[in-house]
Amino acid sequence: MEEPVTLRTSLRPAALIAALGTILMVTQAAADETPRLGSYAIDADGISVSGVSSGGYMAQQFHVAHSATIAGAGILAAGPYRCAGGGYPLSLYRALTVCMEPGLLVPFQGPPAAAESVEETRSEATRGAIDDPAHMRGDRVYLFSGRLDDTEPQSVTDALKTYYEAFIPPENIDYVNNIRAGHAMVTADFGNACAATEPPFINDCGYDAAGALLEAIYGVLIPPVDADGTLAAFDQGEFMADPDALSMGPVGHLYVPKACAAGAVCRLHVAFHGCRQYEAAIGDAFYAHAGYNRWAEANDIIVLYPQTAPKTTTVFGLELPWPNPRGCWDWWGYTGGNYADKTAGQIAAVKAMIDRLAGH
Repeated sequence: MEEPVTLRTSLRPAALIAALGTILMVTQAAADETPRLGSYAIDADGISVSGVSSGGYMAQQFHVAHSATIAGAGILAAGPYRCAGGGYPLSLYRALTVCMEPGLLVPFQGPPAAAESVEETRSEATRGAIDDPAHMRGDRVYLFSGRLDDTEPQSVTDALKTYYEAFIPPENIDYVNNIRAGHAMVTADFGNACAATEPPFINDCGYDAAGALLEAIYGVLIPPVDADGTLAAFDQGEFMADPDALSMGPVGHLYVPKACAAGAVCRLHVAFHGCRQYEAAIGDAFYAHAGYNRWAEANDIIVLYPQTAPKTTTVFGLELPWPNPRGCWDWWGYTGGNYADKTAGQIAAVKAMIDRLAGH
């Protein structure tokens, strides 16, 4: 944990209060100037999602919850639906031991049983919490697991493949698990060494995962070109009552190809970053360099990059790393037991962003 910052100043109390007030006004003004998310001509049959690590779990949850809307998903380093179960904080223990490699102190107790996730899906659909999984039947899914990933064992992603096979024909599922990659988003030419598992969790493996997953979902695409469209920030706060309660950042990002900005009908892809990949932690490394934007420009695909934020708890003046110090997407229930259905705060917020982009 970083040392707390101590403010040292020669200003007298009244002057200090005035100065702090000015800083707060400037900060609020900057926040108020963040543009609102706009609307575009979106192909309703061309909306898809992807993500890595916790973002992979969120992409999978979003796909299942809104399968009537989502045409396909790309999931890297993640497991099956509601892998952690419910009942937070006990679900955190299951997430860390069954759905992830817990490390040396606790033995790995996974992989999770895909059949349990299938049953959870059918149960959630029966009570109307998610779309009927029959909507997934024609979808295309891309899965990736690095051979050197010691955070998310391949057996967990194997379970995700088995899960999807209960709803999607096997020929619609692409699974890449033969690259010696660590726990990271994998690119053709940006980031750490391929075997690394360290910030910004983007690895240069000579393999373009963003392009591979987009082609798996949409079919053969035009080769990537320079991303000379518009990469812009937008105000996320208007899509939720309390961003801090949902561990969401105030600002998200959007890539808009030139043709889409000019009014062309475009597809929409939502890319969820992983833990410790939110903007304040790694800058623009994910939303500018994960590999999506060059493909998006060539193929008229708008890319939405929603952003989380870390959430800690202060008790008696002490900042405790709880419940989400690494800015992960919620896949174990820290925002509530409904974290994987349509009423979940994070899922509802991102769905509202999609609806705005599509002009709904």
